[in-house]
Amino acid sequence: MSDHYDVSGTGPVLLVIPGGAGHPMGLDTFTARLSERFTVVTYDPLGLAHGQLGRPVEEQRVEWWSEGAARVLEAVLPEGESAYVFGTSAGAVPALDLAARHPDRLRHVVAHEPPVVGVLPDAERQRAMFTDVYDTYRKHGPEAAAARMTAGLEERPPTPLAPDAEAQPLSPADELSNPMALMLTRVLVPFSSYDPDLTALSSSPPRLTLAAGIDSVDQLLYRTATILARRTGNAVRQFPGGHLGVMTHSAEFAARLTETLVPVG
Repeated sequence: MSDHYDVSGTGPVLLVIPGGAGHPMGLDTFTARLSERFTVVTYDPLGLAHGQLGRPVEEQRVEWWSEGAARVLEAVLPEGESAYVFGTSAGAVPALDLAARHPDRLRHVVAHEPPVVGVLPDAERQRAMFTDVYDTYRKHGPEAAAARMTAGLEERPPTPLAPDAEAQPLSPADELSNPMALMLTRVLVPFSSYDPDLTALSSSPPRLTLAAGIDSVDQLLYRTATILARRTGNAVRQFPGGHLGVMTHSAEFAARLTETLVPVG
């Protein structure tokens, strides 16, 4: 089994688990800033940036990603040292699983807006929303699915599709070559259905911080992060931007992550 990852910078090890289907696209500025302070190990769980895009992909399991992340850390961590971990969106879910099941060599985990909606009082309704996003993709294509998911994350009613709107599903080959489609079809439902181990996440080490975008206030995943932090006795901290803040506010986001992981004073 081959694990795919890239390494940059020097300093303590910081494992980064991207969102979506795990493709690290759009993270260059973010990881470059972090590499000024850390040895940044960017995990690519499906190898999409390492020659695997376009190849068959089965429905994913959170545990597969976290076990892969544990193997990567075993390969890169110097003897006796522990790692920092950052995961965003779908990538925050295996970060939580890693913290629960492989805590021994982890120092501090920051999970940014993980879609673990099972911690919410309205969990079944939110899980049904993500299933509806998948069904919308299958019937109408990625643009309609993205609009449905945006409405769900913003906790507002979806805009009805026009009666004469043409369905635009991708071909099987195009789907395998499209990271967004892979996220919608292989990652979204199983990852949003994952139930984190609240008991394990209430223990220490490692330290756990839930991160939520300042522009996500009053939205689904801000609420999820806040309630998960409360239920596990961990901290929640606001980060720049919204759910995609790691890409839209890369430099500011990297600075906030650095000061969260390694406080000054």
